[in-house]
Amino acid sequence: MEQKEESLFEKVNTTIKNSVTIKLLSIGTLIAILLIPNSMIKSLITERQMSQFEAIEEVSEKWGSPLEIAGPILTIPFNRMNADKDGSYTTKHFAHFLPTALNINGNLNPEIRKRGIYEVIVYNTQLKLEGNFDEIDFDDFHINESQILWEEAFVSIGIPDMSGIQSAIPLKFNNDTYKTEPGIPVSDLVSSGVNAKVNLTKPEKAIPFSVSLNINGTKSLSFLPLGKNTNVQINSNWPHPSFDGQFLPDDYEINKEGFTAKWSVFDLNRNYPQHWEGQNHKIKTSNFGVNLYQPVDNYQRNTRSAKYAVLILFLTFITFFFVEILNKKRIHPVQYILVGLALTVFYTLLLSLSEQVGFNLAYLIASAIIVGMISMYAKSILASSKLAFILFAFFSLIYSFIFVILQLEDFALLVGSFGLVLVLGICMYLSRKVDWYGLKPKQTITHA
Repeated sequence: MEQKEESLFEKVNTTIKNSVTIKLLSIGTLIAILLIPNSMIKSLITERQMSQFEAIEEVSEKWGSPLEIAGPILTIPFNRMNADKDGSYTTKHFAHFLPTALNINGNLNPEIRKRGIYEVIVYNTQLKLEGNFDEIDFDDFHINESQILWEEAFVSIGIPDMSGIQSAIPLKFNNDTYKTEPGIPVSDLVSSGVNAKVNLTKPEKAIPFSVSLNINGTKSLSFLPLGKNTNVQINSNWPHPSFDGQFLPDDYEINKEGFTAKWSVFDLNRNYPQHWEGQNHKIKTSNFGVNLYQPVDNYQRNTRSAKYAVLILFLTFITFFFVEILNKKRIHPVQYILVGLALTVFYTLLLSLSEQVGFNLAYLIASAIIVGMISMYAKSILASSKLAFILFAFFSLIYSFIFVILQLEDFALLVGSFGLVLVLGICMYLSRKVDWYGLKPKQTITHA
């Protein structure tokens, strides 16, 4: 009996179905295609994060913005004589004097406010600013004493957001108490804050001052080291401070009950003197302080998780590939796509759940759902409970490994590198007996 010879189409179809190389190329193509929805998920995470920023800004407008305290600054106007071809004339200038000693002590009391599903860190702070100005010396300004307008002197304190002020701000200056007014008469150094006109004659000794602030702010509190010697001490019950700015604390203590931080900054540590005229120097670049850091940022961790999508797709598909090859099973490309879509849906599920229950619990729920769904699907297409259980264990290991990496910050790269080396070793071990040129010998055609 003569066996029917295969047609060209049947030969090509058999070659495609049995070619390991074509199978791998198909898997690579599917991974590349599935990265498209993954990029859309990253855009969704960014969009949700922007919504969080908008919520923070909205709360900040009503509660108080991040604070940067500058001052006090003593400003004394003076007249300068000028001459041109039309004759002589007088112009008013402003001399700014910084404190010799500036000591700031305060408490920072944070709380978490919710705007919809978003959490915003706000705080109230009570600060005590005290110190002194040295004897006022106009020698560097090269003017006569008669040109100094002592009666127009004022003290200003820079506060960026006036809406956060919770009580009146009396100023004790040279043993007198003054009521501060909103606004800064001259914006050479700061543009927003309070000021008080002070009775000042030619001082021949140091001028003490003190002022208390009760202000609401959002997320961060910082200071400018305007004293020749600036000392700041802040106490708070927030356990996750992040110190930033130009100077780190000289001494600090952090525990679960909160933190205490102390700074000591000298005039030699900054790039401006103790007194000058007009806008000759800028003070904004010397700030330092503390940021109330939120250790759990759902969107940051969702973004980090989405970056491992390629790795999870690769590990999942390569696992199905070896199951297919080593157990002589057949898995259709459509079935690979369905598995890949399930892996992609994981990130949407994780994002939506993390906004409600937090990242860690959301990761546990989302990974359990996806791993369970893929394992049951594998049992159906492979017709093997044993293989389905092995896949369940392997996928559980993969998601656990990714979760561990996400928890680590300083050692994430190290752990991830060793994990990839281990995966590569397993792939090399499993592939050692694979017939890369065909899973079965070519059929021979015999004639009876």
